[in-house]
Amino acid sequence: MQMHETFLKPMHPEGKRFVAIFAGITLVLFFLWEPLGWIGIGLTIWCYYFFRDPKRAVPQRDGLIVSPADGVVSLIERAAPPPELGMGPEERTRVSIFMSVFNCHVNRAPIGGVIEKQAYRPGKFLNASLDKASEDNERNSLIIAMDDGRKLAVTQIAGLVARRIVPFCDEGQRLATGERFGLIRFGSRLDVYLPDGVNPAVALGQNMVAGETVLADLEASEPPRVARME
Repeated sequence: MQMHETFLKPMHPEGKRFVAIFAGITLVLFFLWEPLGWIGIGLTIWCYYFFRDPKRAVPQRDGLIVSPADGVVSLIERAAPPPELGMGPEERTRVSIFMSVFNCHVNRAPIGGVIEKQAYRPGKFLNASLDKASEDNERNSLIIAMDDGRKLAVTQIAGLVARRIVPFCDEGQRLATGERFGLIRFGSRLDVYLPDGVNPAVALGQNMVAGETVLADLEASEPPRVARME
């Protein structure tokens, strides 16, 4: 990797018009008062980095479930998948990843398979780190059917600042592990509902990298991971 690639990440096309808007406002601010213009430059750079879409080294071994989002593991608990998916009331292990406004917000498929169902539900815009955000907030959910018949659910949840979930996929489409499937604008959360009998290989407070961090292993039999925060 070249030195400039460390700092200059490619931007997702979804962000182009937002960066243009920030840049236009910055020009106006410079005309009004120069110090405001420099603040505008800082915000324009932040907007560019918010929509960054860096390449990721996706692990290729079969059975690995990777993180669908950059961020921090905020919850690990038993919960039923969103009712609009029709997966029933049975609880599964849910791993929630909270994305701040400084994280990359391009979301990636946690496992390869076919999108069996996609369901959008409007809702509130509570702080995405809260447990009740899974039930009350605007969300877009997918069922990914794996080749062995098992199913995994993943839900994009809008947050306090987020106001738009942007999916890149359709029902019936096949996704590869780590493939981009959507984006949420300006702060949000991803929930992953693991298949029965699969334990998470991550711990509360762990930093996650979309498409790279192994969230769980379908072939592993080890108990849920316990970590020590230092």
